Amino acid sequence: MRILFVRHGHPNYERDCLTELGHRHASAAAERLRHESVEKIYSSTCGRAFETAQHLGDVIGLPVVGCDFMREINWGGAEGRPLPLNGHPWDTADHLVARGEPLMDPAWADHPLFADNIVVDCVRRAGEAADAWLAGLGYRREGHYYRSPADAPDTIAAFGHGGSFAAILSHLFNLPFPFMCAAMGFDYTGITAVELPLRPGELVLPRFAVHNDARHIRGMKVNNYFGR
Repeated sequence: MRILFVRHGHPNYERDCLTELGHRHASAAAERLRHESVEKIYSSTCGRAFETAQHLGDVIGLPVVGCDFMREINWGGAEGRPLPLNGHPWDTADHLVARGEPLMDPAWADHPLFADNIVVDCVRRAGEAADAWLAGLGYRREGHYYRSPADAPDTIAAFGHGGSFAAILSHLFNLPFPFMCAAMGFDYTGITAVELPLRPGELVLPRFAVHNDARHIRGMKVNNYFGR
């Protein structure tokens, strides 16, 4: 099974919708994905993501299924307490790099810069919900890997956000969330393809096939690689 993770187009965050440029991004992404044999379309229920997904739904004649767990993650101090760098996970990850600290620490959630950040719980819940979603598609989590079903959809598309996808993919690949934030950004409508092998009954590991393919918006790109 191949999952095409697609970030939303250029947004109006205040209104949680796409801008005119964002609709152009979404239209270009839909054309890019038209012939990818997508069988199901899932989307964050945030407006900017759902509108992006709807462009593909209209092009290939499929409904868009809303998934709350794909909504953008939140960050900041628990109970409103102040945090360094306002708790922004991308800035925090970059700060670790600037200080020469490792991004691959599996105990990243205990680091003083993350320990009191609500993003830790958001990342945990996103991973758990992603496992439930994948189980519904036949792939059940066992430890660090997934048990392959006898049959599964060939290709599905999931539309969401840089933060929620960083959280989900960090769980799927057993990678620390700060590493995903610092090393693997998402352009507007950037496409990341993940493949789950179909080997009935065997444990399988997801594989990155493509990360952040945004060629379809060449000439329409804006400088927002890591944002929401």
